[in-house]
Amino acid sequence: MIKFSGNSVLDESDKAILNELQTEGNLSTVELARRINLSTPATHTRLKRLENDGYIQRYAAMLNYEKLGFDLLCFIHIALQLHQTEQVEKMHKALRKLDKVLECHHVTGEYDLILKVAVKNRQDLEHFLMRELTPLGGMSKIHTSLVLNQVKTANVLPLA
Repeated sequence: MIKFSGNSVLDESDKAILNELQTEGNLSTVELARRINLSTPATHTRLKRLENDGYIQRYAAMLNYEKLGFDLLCFIHIALQLHQTEQVEKMHKALRKLDKVLECHHVTGEYDLILKVAVKNRQDLEHFLMRELTPLGGMSKIHTSLVLNQVKTANVLPLA
């Protein structure tokens, strides 16, 4: 058994459920139960507990960017002018509203924020930078990197 944050303890069956759902999130409870060798009601009960306790945040399909016309995946590094809590939280709130921002991470180092952004083409990137991001203000430096090739993309945590 592994004890995680709080008082929750995950046993091997819980970890098996999480491992299966990380790679195939649309499994039926019946199929999930078969794969982890538990009864369907026991699997359902465990699954609901894992959801209620916050181990499973949500279910989503992973889409193919290129097939949907998003040919540029970018990482945008932002240095903020001010680092007071109010200004940082204001920036976080504004960035959450931008649809093209897939991920936003508040980080340490030379830059304060790293954004993962999907755009259709060079013009779409320019529009995003000049008409959506820059007008937010409060930034001292913006550095954009274009992804040439995704070497590894994973959302699977090693729960072993």
